[in-house]
Amino acid sequence: MALSYPFFPPTCYSKALRMAQELTQMAADLKIGYETGHCMAHMPDLYLDIHNACVMYKMRAYISLVEDLRLRRCAYTREVRKLEVTLRQLFIIMGEKCHGDLVFTIYDCAALERPYHQY
Repeated sequence: MALSYPFFPPTCYSKALRMAQELTQMAADLKIGYETGHCMAHMPDLYLDIHNACVMYKMRAYISLVEDLRLRRCAYTREVRKLEVTLRQLFIIMGEKCHGDLVFTIYDCAALERPYHQY
């Protein structure tokens, strides 16, 4: 009885939305972090908008960039690994698990280069 009723499990959409918000914040934090800032500084900003059809391409490109960080020391920090793993999870969730649940309302790849605050 500790849970308040009614309990609604997260939908695929709400999970993807929450993960995108967390990943956007996580990437921003890593760029200014003490241990990770020096090698994440050259990385592009990560703004994930799950309503944009270009988001899958953006995630795939960012995953590739994070994988290339293995040549640098910060790639082995727990935070960078968490970013890579979580980004892969979101990519799989959006591409396979939520495939029919998500609707892309815009197709503007340039919009993913600037902050999006309309969650």
